[in-house]
Amino acid sequence: MAAAAPLVADPIVRVRGTLVGSLCHADPQGDWAAVVTALGGSVVAQGVSGRRTIAMREFVSGPFQNVLAYDEIAVEAVIPAPQGVPAGGYLKLERRVGDFATVGVAVAVDRVGDAVARAGIGLTGVGPSTISADAAGEVLVGGPLSPEVIAEAAELAAGAAQPHTDHRGSATYKRHLVRTFTSLILTRLLDSEEVAA
Repeated sequence: MAAAAPLVADPIVRVRGTLVGSLCHADPQGDWAAVVTALGGSVVAQGVSGRRTIAMREFVSGPFQNVLAYDEIAVEAVIPAPQGVPAGGYLKLERRVGDFATVGVAVAVDRVGDAVARAGIGLTGVGPSTISADAAGEVLVGGPLSPEVIAEAAELAAGAAQPHTDHRGSATYKRHLVRTFTSLILTRLLDSEEVAA
C-alpha cells in the first residue's frame, strides 16, 4: 500500500478521495483495486438485510461496476493480517504523473522463513476490470523465491492479462509490461532477502 499511495492520481485526489470510494468506483485502470486484490482484501457492505463481506477479487464485476446491491453501501475495506513477514510492491506505467495506469502490477507476499506462505498479484489497466493473477500467485507459494520461480510467475501474470490495443499501447506491449513489472518487483524482494542474509 505504501508503494502505491504516492502513485494514485494527483495530490487533490489523494487528499480528498477515499480507499473505499476508489474500490467502489471500479475503474479498470484504478490503482487501489489491484493493490487490495494482491493483499487478499475485501469490502464490507451494509444494507437493510445486514452486513456482508465481499472478497475484492469478486467485488468488481466490470468496468465501473461492482456487486453492491441497490440497497447497500460499502462501509469499509479489510486487509487481512499477514501470514508471516509481509513484502511487496506496486509499479505502474502512466503517460504523465497522476494519470491512470497504462499497466499496473501489485504484488504482495508473506514469508515464513525462506518460504512464501501467501502471495497475491493484482493487475490494472490490462482488462475490463481488475485482474487477480491467481496462478501467478500460487506458483510462488510453498518455497523460496528464486529466479526460476519469479520467471514462471511473471509469465503466468502476463498470461492472466487481457489487454487491448489502444492509444496507450498495443496489447503485446502491455502484456510485456505485466511480465516485466512482476519480475522487477519479485526480483527486488529476492535481492533484499539476499542482502539481509
